[in-house]
Amino acid sequence: MPGELTPRRSARSIFIFWVPLAATWLMMALEGPFLAAVIARLADPKFNLAAYGVAFAFALLVEAPVIMIMSASTALVEDAGSYRKLRNYTYALNAGITALMLVVIVPPIFYFLAETLIGLPENVARLTHVALLFLIPWPAAIGYRRFFQGLLIRAGLTRLVAYGTVVRLSSMALTALALYVTVKPAGAYLGAIALSAGVCGEALAARLMAVGTVRRLLATTADIARTEKPLDYRGITVFYVPLALTSILGLAVQPMVTFFMGRAPHPVESLAVLPVVISLSFVFRAMGLSYQEVAIALMGKRFEHARELGRFALILGLASSLGLALIGFTPLARFWFETVSGLTRELAAFAVPPTRILAILPGLSVLLSYQRAILVQGRFTGPITTSTAIEVVGILVVLLALTQGWAMVGATAAAIGFIVGRLGGNIYLVRPCLHTIGRSKV
Repeated sequence: MPGELTPRRSARSIFIFWVPLAATWLMMALEGPFLAAVIARLADPKFNLAAYGVAFAFALLVEAPVIMIMSASTALVEDAGSYRKLRNYTYALNAGITALMLVVIVPPIFYFLAETLIGLPENVARLTHVALLFLIPWPAAIGYRRFFQGLLIRAGLTRLVAYGTVVRLSSMALTALALYVTVKPAGAYLGAIALSAGVCGEALAARLMAVGTVRRLLATTADIARTEKPLDYRGITVFYVPLALTSILGLAVQPMVTFFMGRAPHPVESLAVLPVVISLSFVFRAMGLSYQEVAIALMGKRFEHARELGRFALILGLASSLGLALIGFTPLARFWFETVSGLTRELAAFAVPPTRILAILPGLSVLLSYQRAILVQGRFTGPITTSTAIEVVGILVVLLALTQGWAMVGATAAAIGFIVGRLGGNIYLVRPCLHTIGRSKV
């Protein structure tokens, strides 16, 4: 079983289990900078980068309810019954978010949100609307592949998850390059089409690679799995709703940040550079995001390996934050933003301050993944939602104060808000985590 670690070799065991998932998230993290670099080399890069960032934020918000499905399938699916129940639950969620996506792109609704509520310029709103049309299949494909990836992680087949991401990146990159070389569409359209092609390819790959795992699950009864209580839809809902709310709250930040940046000094510049900055930070935050499912799978039902996983998280967090700081505080920043990302010198100047501020965020992301894993393993998911609410409120309060009170550039204010909010969420989770571990010892 993947959760079986020996004290002498625990760090090595964790590392071997984690590396394929880290590679998966790292490859996904490279997706954003790659597409931003392609978009920056097409016509009207400032407006298309802004539109692509807004369309991506909308799609992320619609996708939010299925983000945690991978954690749920990793933690809950033990036998044929739990597999069928969570699969059906996932399919229902996918249908719901697809319907929501279709509602969002209805022109009167979309333009009210984009122009009236967010305050996007007319040309950016128009580009964003068409980009969202190309992203219609994206949220449901995410939910589908995350369900099957969770099954692979639970089975210890993390390398297969990485192979699926190779399929995603290959499909995305080939689509983007083919469009760039041939029809040269608007950059926002190219980014959206490439994203959808990549994730649909990965979803198909995940399903095919999970065939053997699914077959074994369907042959496993609850008695064989020694499940304490058969999983039912009510149990899934009680477990999953706090996780879904967590994702919804967390991803709702993106449109809200866009709203504030649209009303801060240099709005188009901030909208253009923030996706590039977030994509860079995501490369290093991916180390922490990949750790959540690792810690869930390896923690042990009575948290036998919490200490070893915590030590590994500390090293991982320090290394990932130092990596981002190395770029933000050295000449590598100019190389990354101007040479690699293709930003003009003017836009690169807007990108450097928020990058430096965000240097601590990868380490905090590792801590958050470790804390969430403890609570998911302990079936105590409610505090995860509360911590995210604290984080969101912190971000919004800071954004309001800095953009409306101090007239700070939106991208810089957003970076400060992200740090303050995340610190608040991390601090809040300390007590529930200690309580959950302590309860298991009784």
